[in-house]
Parts: sequence; structure tokens; C-alpha cells
Amino acid sequence: MENANAIVSEKLFIPVVESPIAPEVQAPSEAFSTSLGDAIEHVNNLQVEADIETSKLAHGEGNLHETALAFEQADISLRLAMKVRNKAVETYQEIMRMHV
Repeated sequence: MENANAIVSEKLFIPVVESPIAPEVQAPSEAFSTSLGDAIEHVNNLQVEADIETSKLAHGEGNLHETALAFEQADISLRLAMKVRNKAVETYQEIMRMHV
């Protein structure tokens, strides 16, 4: 009977850690921050291009079709950036609500 108890106790053995294990926190990678900065700069450049096309059209030099395309590109890129931002804020808020 002692052998059976020894086998059961070996299977149920849980090692005790003397000090708690702390997760390693890493600094954000530069590649992510660079990519994010590039994406924001691209959205800004599209907005500036749309403004330039509007100015050209107001002075009689621009093309209505090109101006409309520039506005649509700027609008779509800005809406996409806002959706990504909103999703990131939602995710952050959800993480902050988690109980550890």
C-alpha cells in the first residue's frame, strides 16, 4: 500500500517557487513606432495633397477629377486611421478592465 501512496504523491507533486516570477517587460520595438509614424505621415501627406489640389482648382489651374480623387484618398485614409485608433483605444480599455 505504501507504493501506491508514493506513486500518487509523486504525480500530485507541485513544486513550490520561493520567489514569484515577474514577467519581463520589453520596450516597444523601434520598428513598430517607425511604422506607426510612417503611416501617420502618409495620411498627413494625402491631406496636404488634397489641399494643394483644391488650391490649384480655385486658381483655375487644377483638374476637377484629380481634386476629387485626392479628396477621396485623403478621406479614406483618415477614416481608416481613425478606425485603427478607435480599435487600439478599445483594446487598451479592455486590458485595463481585466483583473489580474
